Amino acid sequence: MSGKPLHELSIAEAGKLIRSGALTSTALTEASLKRIAALDGPIASFITVTGERAMADAAAADAAFAKGVDKGPMQGIPYALKDIYMTAGIRSTCHSKLLVDNVPAEDCVVETKFKAAGAVHLGKLATHEFAFGGPSFDLPFPPARNPWNTDHITGGSSSGSGAAVAAGFCRTAMGSDTGGSIRGPAAYCGTVGLKPTYGLVSRRGIFPLSFTLDHAGPLTWSVEDCAITMQAIAGFDPEDPASADLPVPDFLGGLNEGVEGMRIALPRCFWKEAAGLSAETAAAIEAAAGTLEKLGAKVEEVTLPDYELFNAAGRLILFSEAYAIHEKDLQTRPLDYGALTQMRMILGGFIQASDLTQAFRVRRKLSLVLNREVLGTYDALITASALAPAPRFDEMPKGHPANWPIQTIPYNLTGNPAMSIPTGFSKSGLPLSMQIVGKPFADPTVLRIGQAYEAATGLTAIRPKMEMAEAA
Repeated sequence: MSGKPLHELSIAEAGKLIRSGALTSTALTEASLKRIAALDGPIASFITVTGERAMADAAAADAAFAKGVDKGPMQGIPYALKDIYMTAGIRSTCHSKLLVDNVPAEDCVVETKFKAAGAVHLGKLATHEFAFGGPSFDLPFPPARNPWNTDHITGGSSSGSGAAVAAGFCRTAMGSDTGGSIRGPAAYCGTVGLKPTYGLVSRRGIFPLSFTLDHAGPLTWSVEDCAITMQAIAGFDPEDPASADLPVPDFLGGLNEGVEGMRIALPRCFWKEAAGLSAETAAAIEAAAGTLEKLGAKVEEVTLPDYELFNAAGRLILFSEAYAIHEKDLQTRPLDYGALTQMRMILGGFIQASDLTQAFRVRRKLSLVLNREVLGTYDALITASALAPAPRFDEMPKGHPANWPIQTIPYNLTGNPAMSIPTGFSKSGLPLSMQIVGKPFADPTVLRIGQAYEAATGLTAIRPKMEMAEAA
């Protein structure tokens, strides 16, 4: 038996112990449920805890192992889903009054894949309403709080996913990312968060925010846990119009091959003059570049088009498509939305077709620059994710949506894989981060770079001391 507490075991470590007979999925799941019950109160990462379902899943996993049936690395491993993922027979609310009693009849594709992998469903996680507005206090459920310091936000919209993973409630949790909603919470909560290449993971059965910007992906404790999760959930779905009809990559095969000989681009132009950049964040990215160079990569500064071009095009598309999805409810049930969500959604109704057309034209040009002129030469680039540590709740502007100091939307616009990974901690003890961005469908390369950096620094192994905070 490992000397680690059960909640600190990685997916691979837990799986090895289960397969050796030193641990059962039932015991691992019981420990997760007890930890949630003891510690999630002030964090509010879960909307719904599915204790009976979890124990049944764990018992089924143990029974399968006893019969010699091994469905892969996720068998017997607890996971949780952002509450925009539809789950048959389990309330799926999108953190909104409009769907507070919604119980779907069918599972989303990702949930189907987790079931097929023999994983253990712990429950549904807090989000920003419809993955858009927040953090808000006028919704049926409270906003999730940051386990490193509950006075601070988690980022959004995969707020509960970031908090639950950081707190050790589960090793992997699914989020969605339309403008940074996986990478933002990962950055603020000190976890790994991967926005896969557009089309790599099916979005069928996940409540949409933007048809052409939405990505589904995991937040995890470590890069290896991220790779294991991706191996379970990736794959072509002929009923998702955006799904890519390509073989599932081997996310684990080259994970430990290092970065020797790689060329990595560093677009300082994006963040060095950005409003809201903290000196600690900038220094941590520079230090990360130095670490990758010591590991054998060649890191070189490059220039990209103005960040605000990416941002403007992305936001025009996001707001337009979000309004199209919610138009009927905005017209017939506007007061059932939280104030921040309603305010943001309605803006999409004022965008003209000519503006949207220009946004799609700019999107194409920016994608070509990124993928031909930069990633046509380099294996990947590293850049800022969040520009500063997580803000406090009481720093949030009153009455209007926050302007988050993050730089994530460019890669929703282009569809490239992008992963946030911890780079250290601020003097206040909050996580710092960077992004690793790869070529389309080169997700294994992004993970490989992240794994090399993680192994050299050990930063993803550092977790908030929640038991001490609870005892106090």
